[in-house]
Amino acid sequence: MARKDAITGKGPMTGNKRSHALNTTKRKWNLNLQKVQIMNEKGNIETVRVSARTLRTLNKRSQTV
Repeated sequence: MARKDAITGKGPMTGNKRSHALNTTKRKWNLNLQKVQIMNEKGNIETVRVSARTLRTLNKRSQTV
């Protein structure tokens, strides 16, 4: 399973790790994925993996179960 948000489609970000000597190596910032049960358009409950930021938005709009 890919490290992607099931609702927004956001994935991990890439960039460089910089040391004090300014050496660069590639690194990745993964999402903080959480399993949550949501209700789809048909009224069925399904478990999806969403990021913590998306979970906050869902709770704000009170669409979680």
